[in-house]
Amino acid sequence: MTPLSCAFVPLVDSAPLIVAHELGFARANSLKLNLVKHPSWSSLRDGLALGQVDAAQMLSPTPIATSLNLGNLPVKLDVLMVLSVNGNNIGVAPKLAQKMRGNGWTGTFQTPRETGLHLIKSAGKTLRVGIPFPFAMHVELLHHWLSALGLPESALDIKVVPPPRMPDAIANDEIDAFCVGEPWGSLAVEQGVAELILPGSAIWNFAPEKVLATRHDWTQNHPEETKSLMRATYQAACWLEDPSNRMVAADLLARAEYLDLPEHLIDRALTGKIAPTRNAQPQYVPQFQQFHGTAANFPWRSQAAWIATRLAKRYSLDPVHARSVARNCFRTDLYRHNLEGLGVDMPAASEKLEGSLAAPTLVASTRGEMILGPDAFFDGEIFDLTA
Repeated sequence: MTPLSCAFVPLVDSAPLIVAHELGFARANSLKLNLVKHPSWSSLRDGLALGQVDAAQMLSPTPIATSLNLGNLPVKLDVLMVLSVNGNNIGVAPKLAQKMRGNGWTGTFQTPRETGLHLIKSAGKTLRVGIPFPFAMHVELLHHWLSALGLPESALDIKVVPPPRMPDAIANDEIDAFCVGEPWGSLAVEQGVAELILPGSAIWNFAPEKVLATRHDWTQNHPEETKSLMRATYQAACWLEDPSNRMVAADLLARAEYLDLPEHLIDRALTGKIAPTRNAQPQYVPQFQQFHGTAANFPWRSQAAWIATRLAKRYSLDPVHARSVARNCFRTDLYRHNLEGLGVDMPAASEKLEGSLAAPTLVASTRGEMILGPDAFFDGEIFDLTA
């Protein structure tokens, strides 16, 4: 067995790595997987950049930002595959939710336009929003959503809060709202300190949330370990997509060495049944979180380019250079090469028009045809990286 260390942050979307370790997918691929729990995304990123671990669960924009020399430790990173699609919730303090209702909000959980407009109307001059890291899909979703509805960027006060601290931060009035991965939004609801107002999937139906990342030099120097890690993680993702395995998955994630939270909170994200308020009837959210299916694990270079375009605008970078770095960061080539022997059906193309699929759509694949989508943005945006 080859020892390999992999960092994670305690979230439901760390499940593919936990399952790969606990259910023997890593061992079946000749790996002794050592999972290293981190309290925050900054410590995880630094641990990977400094070589303290071999691989890591990462927020999808972080490897791109790091490869673009944004942050304290510029180093070239590779995204081997997507671990999860979607999975975030946006929540607000009860007093802000009450104000939104006073201004006419109906409280509907999956209406991005109505909810966003009432949030902007009720927030006052500045909206303090907690996010887990500066280079995160949470940031991109918030900016895309609220700016499309007319909120100036100057009115959004972004505050970095590690996911496990998010309930305390909103309870202590450090923030007015948050965008965070599960189960921390649901925990805030259970504690009575927040109300969930929108799932992230309502903003973008198919947002790459967490990815499996390595240092570029490590990938080059360890081709067999890279292949084994990708195969084990892919097999774990396939296992997670089977609804009959959700109870076992929740039991694994609930353990003290992983999330250390009750199974019923974890199960909400795994089933897509989200309770917006305490004691409320759970609402089913289509595509709330995906670990597999519809090419969920495929590292689309067009998604990398979308992220890079937004980072370039925010940090005054050359957009052409940023997109080039990002596309090279998402290692579609390694995905195709290392998973080919498993008989995995893959998209024939490595890039697509992001946001163009309003419904499940048949597209060409390496084995004939496969279904993609939906991947629409709430405001109808279509991102064409060739434009």
